[in-house]
Amino acid sequence: MSVEAPLEFVTPREPKPAWLKVRAPGSENYLRLKGIMKDLRLNTVCEDARCPNIGECWHHGTATFMILGDVCTRACAYCAVAHGKPNELDTAEPARVAEAVARMGLQYAVVTSVDRDDLADGGAFIFAETIRLTRERVPGCRIEVLIPDFQGIESSLRTVLDAGPDVLNHNIETVPRLYRMARSGGRYSRSLELLDRSRRYRPDIATKTGIMVGMGEELHEILSVFDDLRTVGVSILTIGQYLRPSEQHLPVERYVHPTEFVEMKEEGLALGFKHVESGPLVRSSYHARDQVPDEARRRRTSLQSALAANGLS
Repeated sequence: MSVEAPLEFVTPREPKPAWLKVRAPGSENYLRLKGIMKDLRLNTVCEDARCPNIGECWHHGTATFMILGDVCTRACAYCAVAHGKPNELDTAEPARVAEAVARMGLQYAVVTSVDRDDLADGGAFIFAETIRLTRERVPGCRIEVLIPDFQGIESSLRTVLDAGPDVLNHNIETVPRLYRMARSGGRYSRSLELLDRSRRYRPDIATKTGIMVGMGEELHEILSVFDDLRTVGVSILTIGQYLRPSEQHLPVERYVHPTEFVEMKEEGLALGFKHVESGPLVRSSYHARDQVPDEARRRRTSLQSALAANGLS
């Protein structure tokens, strides 16, 4: 399958404002987690996407596992993850993720992936196996999956949902006008459809999405996206500043002030989102374990109890 060449951007970097500066990671727990990942040959989006929160999150014992390899079949203009021809599928990877969750003592695990448009199911089976094996290894751990769009294949989405994650996350990323420039191979309507299908098929599983700002979008466009997301039943929303990984990536149009993030959070809550995490350094998995609404937790626990009572867990 051919892979689109990345766009070339050569405008110089703008200096970051003070509110975007973070301390370099290096705590004892950070080094412990880094050792576990290396020992089990696992990838994390924290490292591959150069997340600014890696020091804070790893210090507190949380990390986002990136399955299906570390090479993406798409070349989105904002993303630092490598793109090209993917590695051979590693069917033993789900067991290693489960082992890492156990070693780290996680109560909340986030699992994401590169896009694998070269696979018939987009990698859905590996997602499902990761959920299943992690639940076997660490029964009390809640699991959030941040999935690709699977090219709109509904059976792939159902494969993941049937495995029973606690949260189904798929990032909308940006406003419709910027999709052609920013999100290679993605379609705004297809991402909305995925979130809608998830909510309709498994209403007991909370749906979540995230958007980046600072790429040239207007406020009215952001609010329109919020409306679309509420229409398809999304309950958890994250909003963060786009940060340019390199000079070959999409330039930052502007650094959004922290007060604007507060205002966007208020707009989202007023529209009915159960939880909105909004701030310059917010990323999709930032404080993820604190984002699941109490009602979603209650319904999930109730469903698991009912299945167990009927010998179906």
